[in-house]
Amino acid sequence: MTDFRPGEVIEIGVSGRMAYVQVTHLHPSYPPVVRAIESLHDSGTSDAAAAARGATKFVAMIPLQTALQRVGAPYTNLGQAEIPEDHRDFPTFRMPIRDKQGNTVYWWFWDGRGLSYDTELDAAAANLPMREVLTGQRLIALLSDA
Repeated sequence: MTDFRPGEVIEIGVSGRMAYVQVTHLHPSYPPVVRAIESLHDSGTSDAAAAARGATKFVAMIPLQTALQRVGAPYTNLGQAEIPEDHRDFPTFRMPIRDKQGNTVYWWFWDGRGLSYDTELDAAAANLPMREVLTGQRLIALLSDA
C-alpha cells in the first residue's frame, strides 16, 4: 500500500508553502496512519527530526504516496525521525453509526485490533480521529487550513 515507512517525514508542497506529515503506523488491512504537523512554512527543510518536533494538527489514514501523486502535489521524503511518544501506540479512531434518518445512534471505536462502542461521545472521544480514508484532495485542504 505504501513506499513510506513509520517514522518517515514527508514534505508536501501546498500552495507555494511547505507542510509536513509523519507516517506513524502501517496496518495490514488499511492505509498508513499519518500525523500532520502543525503549520505551513515558507521554505522547506532537510531536517526530518526538526520537522517531526512540530505539534500534531490531526491524525488520519491515507494511502499517502498514491494520494499525493493523484493530486499532483510535490513531495519529498526527508527520511526517518523519532515518532513522538504520544503517537507511538496505534491510535483509536471513531466512527458514527447512523439510523435511517442520519442520526448518530452510537459510536464505534477502532484501535487497529478490534471494535468497541458507546452510545455517548464524551469530550475525550470527540477528539479522536475519524475512521475514514482521506483522499489527496482532502489532505491538501486540511493541510492548507493552517
